[in-house]
Formats: sequence, C-alpha cells, structure tokens
Amino acid sequence: MDNQRLIIWGFFAVMAYLTWQTWMEEYGSKAQAPIATTEGAALPVDKLDALPELGIEDGELPSVTAATGPVNTAETGTEQGSIIVVTTDVLELEINTRGGTIQKATMLEYPVAKDRPDEKVKLLNTEPGDHGAIRSWLRSANGAATDANTLYAASARNFDLGDQDELVVSLTMTDASGLSFEKRFILTRGSYAIALQQDVRNNSETTWRGDQVTQLQRRSYEQERSMFDVDSYSFDGALVFYGDKAEKIKRKELLDEEPLNFTSDNGWYASIQHHFLTAIVPTVGSTHIFQVRIDGNNLTASVISAAQSVAPGESASFDETLFIGPKLQSQLDELHPKLKLSVDYGWLVILSQPMFWLLSWIHGFVGNWGWSIIGVTILIKLAFYKLTEASGRSMAKMREIQPRMKALQERYKDDKQALSQAMMDLYKREKVNPAAGCLPILIQMPFFLSFYWVLVESVEMRQAPFALWITDLSSRDPFFILPLIMGAAMLFQQRLNPAPADPVQARVMQIMPIMFTGFFAFFPSGLVLYWVTNTLLSIAQQWKINKVVHAETAARKQHKGKKKKAD
Repeated sequence: MDNQRLIIWGFFAVMAYLTWQTWMEEYGSKAQAPIATTEGAALPVDKLDALPELGIEDGELPSVTAATGPVNTAETGTEQGSIIVVTTDVLELEINTRGGTIQKATMLEYPVAKDRPDEKVKLLNTEPGDHGAIRSWLRSANGAATDANTLYAASARNFDLGDQDELVVSLTMTDASGLSFEKRFILTRGSYAIALQQDVRNNSETTWRGDQVTQLQRRSYEQERSMFDVDSYSFDGALVFYGDKAEKIKRKELLDEEPLNFTSDNGWYASIQHHFLTAIVPTVGSTHIFQVRIDGNNLTASVISAAQSVAPGESASFDETLFIGPKLQSQLDELHPKLKLSVDYGWLVILSQPMFWLLSWIHGFVGNWGWSIIGVTILIKLAFYKLTEASGRSMAKMREIQPRMKALQERYKDDKQALSQAMMDLYKREKVNPAAGCLPILIQMPFFLSFYWVLVESVEMRQAPFALWITDLSSRDPFFILPLIMGAAMLFQQRLNPAPADPVQARVMQIMPIMFTGFFAFFPSGLVLYWVTNTLLSIAQQWKINKVVHAETAARKQHKGKKKKAD
C-alpha cells in the first residue's frame, strides 16, 4: 500500500509541474525585450585584415570580426542599399543589396495567434527588440573579395515564385581587378530551405584564394518562463550539432566563457525558438569551422568554409543551405539527418519520436490531428491490453471480496496487526495483488509525458483544430469542457474499482478527479483529449473484466455449494 500511495503522489507531483509550466507560458511574466544597442545607419563590418591562412588549414580557427547587431534600414537610398522583396507560397523575405543580407523573414502560413490571422510570425526582423539577420560574404588574403557591406546589383526589386517551382534571386558585383562575384538565393515551392551559392570568377592575372563566411545574428535575452529549468520548456537560443549530438548553448555559458569554437564535417548551427528555427546547414562531408558568441543582446554564429584556390580564368562556388521556418520534421529530415533534433522532445525522445511518427501516419489517412490522437490512444491501449487486463482482473477480484474485507475490518478493528495478517491471508487465498492498480498508472505516465512534449513541441500541432469548440489542440480548452468531461469520466471509473482499505488513500482517490480537472484545465486540449479517450477505454475494459470476474465468482460459489451439498 505504501508503494501505491507513493506512486499516486508522484503522479500528482508530475501533474503539478506540468501545470505550472503551462500556467507560466500563458499567464506568467514574459522576459523583457532587449533594448537596441545601436541606432542610426546600418552597422558597418570591421575591415577584415589579410590572413596568412584561411579556412581550416593546419587546424587554425580564424576569427570573424564582423560587427554584430541589428540591420537598420531606415534609409534605403543608394549608399544604404535597396530592399529586394522575395515572395514564395510560404515565405516572404527582405534582402538588402548592401551585403546581400536577409534582414526579414515572414512565415506566410503561420499567424502569431489564432485570433490574429493577418499578423504573421517573423523569424528575422529589423525591429530593435527582435532583430535578426543572415549575412554572408567571401574573404581573401591575396585579392578582392566581398564583405558584409558590399553593394550588389540586382535585376529587380521584387521576385515572386508565382506558378514556378523554383525561384532564383541573383546579386552580382564586379571588382576593377577583374574578379566578379555572384550571390544566388534559390527557393522552391512549399519549402523553407534556401540554397545559398556564392560564385567567384577570376578574370585577373593572379590566383585568388579565399573562403566563405555565413553569419546568423539574432537577439538574445535570458528566459524566465519556468522556475525549475529554463531549458525544459520552449528553449530560445543557440543550438549546435557536431559529432553525434545536438547541444543547447545557454546564454550564460557564452557570457561567462570564451566564444564557442569547433570544427565539424557534419555540423550545423540553429537559432531555435518555440516551433521555429533559423539554421545554417553546410553540406554533410564538407568540413567547416563554427564560432558562436554573444555581445550584449546579440547572439552571433559564424560558419566558415574550407578555403578554395581559383586560378586565372577559372571559377569556384561556395555552397550552403539556410533554413528559415517552422520545425516541420519532414523538411528537416531532407536537409540533414539530424536537423530534426531541433524539435526538443526532452528526455523521453525515445518515445516521443515514434509517437509523432505514428500520429503523422494516422493523420495521413484521417486528415485531422484530433482523430489522430484518438487513434494513437486506441493503439496504445490495444498494445498493453493483456498487461492491463491482469491488473484489471486483480482489481475486479478485490471488488468481489470487498464484503469479506469489511467483515475482517469489523472483527479486528482493535488489533491492526491481526487485521493486517488476516488481509494478507485473504489476498493470498484469492490470488489478489492489492498493488496491481498501480500498473496502469505506471504504464500511462511515460506515454502521457511523451504526448505532452509532442503536443507542445511539434509545430504540426500548432493551432491545429479538432472539432466544435476545440480549434487549437496545442492550447487549453477555451471553455474547460474537455477537462470537466475527463473529471466526470475519472469519477465513474473509480466506481468500477474497489475502494482502498486505507482511509487516507481512499480520501485521496475521492478528490483525485477534482484535482486532475484543475490540473488539466490549463494543459493543451490535445493532451486532455488523449486522457479522456484513455479513461473511456479503461472504463470499457474494466467494466467488461468486472462482468467476467463476477460471473466466474458466481459460478465458483455455485460449484462449491453443489459440492458441499453433495458431501
């Protein structure tokens, strides 16, 4: 009984923890937006001194000295650069011809909130409190090169995908020495991946040698959403992948320590936030240097390619892929086999990832995430049916021997030791395990927590409707109807099970439906839908088991009666 009580209170603790996180997300104080540290014209990039060695030769980690901070486009004249607007079916980008910088990225299919459909999510921005940009340039120690302030020429100021499947935005610059440079952004229909290509054509008389720098700048501030662990819910900040693992880089670590430097031939860098990411993804197999640092409220990550030599009359290309968009796992998989690790399912990823795959598979047939949740719940219930059936039979037998237990309690009400021994003897004779009722809870807990992370972290669930009043499975029920249905179902489920012998435990069980209703009131409605479905299936299963066990008990009593009469 002590173990059973411990499990129940442990489950309450988990519910309280998740409720607090959800409450803080919806009603808690948000972190203050950082104050812009630079105003006026666009920030210049420090002059890049000629480096004796470039790229990754001899394992050297060259420093990138570009200034950090938001790109300011208050003036858009010739000196400041012009703005190019690029529109696809899912993205709208603003590219500044000064440096060929992506300074704004709008998600056309993702409103900020369900009730604000015209206000779209922006992952890159020129706003002081939410600044972000992607810069890219070439470096050279022995010839002309572009930098983050190079003024490019473009054939148009507006590029629209229209009916095409692919859109190419080309920016060019020619140096007086005979070197010409072209930067191309290649976008495709339905995709948030952007191919970045930088070409150098050497029409000079000397060999040109240089490398490519791609730099992602984003605002940075300390998160205060949870009093338990800032990483545990909707981590906002730097994420790097190298070797075989993805690692979150906390702001405090970058402030207190030296900038992060590492070399990898399959690495990537991402700035992640809830449901979305902005990433630089080099081609797998090409070795790159990664540098990540924080300056005030600016998080800057630079990805440096291997150097290339370009002989006179020859050309070379530097390739990289950018991803600016939602964490759609199908697209992330196509870009890099480990990029989907940016979807943070926590320590239960071993369950959450297959569960998401199963949800997606069912969604492919039913086309509704709510029905997909119900379908997965049914499959989980079927998978553990035999295991929970054994527990259910034990609970049904406990229900059948309730009158005998009460008789023992009356007989030994003044002798607790004798009562305990008599109860144990009764359990042994009837082959009943009083702790068996804990098994369903133990089975449900990891799946419950996995479902929680799938619902709050999978962008596919974001603002996904189910039916009637449930218009967003990733947020709470606006009218608290599902939690009330769940509480009523739990109350009915209790009546199918025997009352605990321990008075304290019995009182806890009586208030459990009320407590759970309060807990679940602020959980994502998709999670409540899972629990309601699971509870209703458990009721059906236990009702059937109770009926079978009651019939078996009655038949056994009848058989004993006939045998006794015959004797």
